[in-house]
Amino acid sequence: MRFHIITIFPEMFQSYLGESILARAIKKKKISFSFYNPRDFTDDKHRRVDDRPYGGGPGMVMRAEPVIAAAKKARGRKKKVKTIILSPSGKQFTNAYARTLAKKYTDIILISGRYEGIDARVKKALRAEEVSVGPYVLTGGELPAMIIADVVARQVSGVLGKSASLEELRTASPEVYTRPDEIVVSSKKYKVPKILLSGDHAKIERWREDKQKKKS
Repeated sequence: MRFHIITIFPEMFQSYLGESILARAIKKKKISFSFYNPRDFTDDKHRRVDDRPYGGGPGMVMRAEPVIAAAKKARGRKKKVKTIILSPSGKQFTNAYARTLAKKYTDIILISGRYEGIDARVKKALRAEEVSVGPYVLTGGELPAMIIADVVARQVSGVLGKSASLEELRTASPEVYTRPDEIVVSSKKYKVPKILLSGDHAKIERWREDKQKKKS
């Protein structure tokens, strides 16, 4: 899986992609990341990527031409490409959607907006889909891009090592414990549920299912 990130702040991704599971997956060439800065596709010496919105209003809007040019560079002649614009008003991102992306596409273009948003003509020209990671507004699309890349990458074979590591495909209890089986905090004892110490995997699985149902 190849991720192509359109952003004016590519350095924001360096730390996150340089650690843990994603870093190992990149090293093993299970996934890859490329970055395209719209400022590199501007036609003026100041490399401006924003301008005032037509009709008035606060803030600035990202210009269409640099973003479209960057996305076209990312797309190239690739066949199985999905172009996504990160937007709080877009389709809700889910694990099911992530699995679809991992199954259907070899390349995903993630367009990270800034300011008051991106010129609406970008979506039309690129036939992109707007996607939201939650019912809230962030200062930019970089964090949502990281979230989507992380969730989709987990669906790629070999990234997690074991398919059983995918929590959404097994019964994952909202309560997890590890050693020791008893701790003391402010003179009060906190113990691991006896069922988890029983060794009876069938009962443990039912306990997890029950906990998950109560959570839902």
